[in-house]
Amino acid sequence: MKKLIAGAMLLGASTLAFAQPGCGVGAMIWKGQSGIAPHVLAATTNGTFGNQTFGMTTGTLGCQTNEAVRSMAMYMDSNIDKIARDMSRGSGENLDTLAVLLGVDAADRGEFRQLLQDNFATIFPSSDTTSDEATNAIVALLEKHEGLSKYVA
Repeated sequence: MKKLIAGAMLLGASTLAFAQPGCGVGAMIWKGQSGIAPHVLAATTNGTFGNQTFGMTTGTLGCQTNEAVRSMAMYMDSNIDKIARDMSRGSGENLDTLAVLLGVDAADRGEFRQLLQDNFATIFPSSDTTSDEATNAIVALLEKHEGLSKYVA
C-alpha cells in the first residue's frame, strides 16, 4: 500500500512538473527560481489553494490584469465543457462568446477559432484540465501569435 501511495505521489508530481504554474501564490513564492522542484512546488501550491481564478478575476497574485482576459476567465469557469466541445470543432456559440469577451474583431475571428482548434491539445491536454489552465494556455497562444496578440496585451 505504501508503494502505491508513493507511486501516485511521484506520478502526480511528475505531471505537475510539466504544467506551467502561471500566476498565483505559488508562482509568486517561487518566482525567479529554476528547476523542477520550485516549478512543482509553485504548481502544487496553486492547485492546492485554487487561487489562479481569483487572481485572474481580480488582477492580483501576479495574474493578467487585462479586463477582457478576466472576463474570459470568469466565462471559462462556468462553461469549460461547452467551450472545449466548441473548440474541438472550431466553431460554436461558446467559442464566439470567448472571441467577443476578448474583443476579437469580426475580421479576426476565423483566425482566432482556427488557432484555438489547431491547439486544442495544448489548451486541454487532459480531461482534467481546469479553467485556469485552459485560460492560461489560450492567453499564452494569443501572446505568441503575431496577428492576435493585441487582444491580450
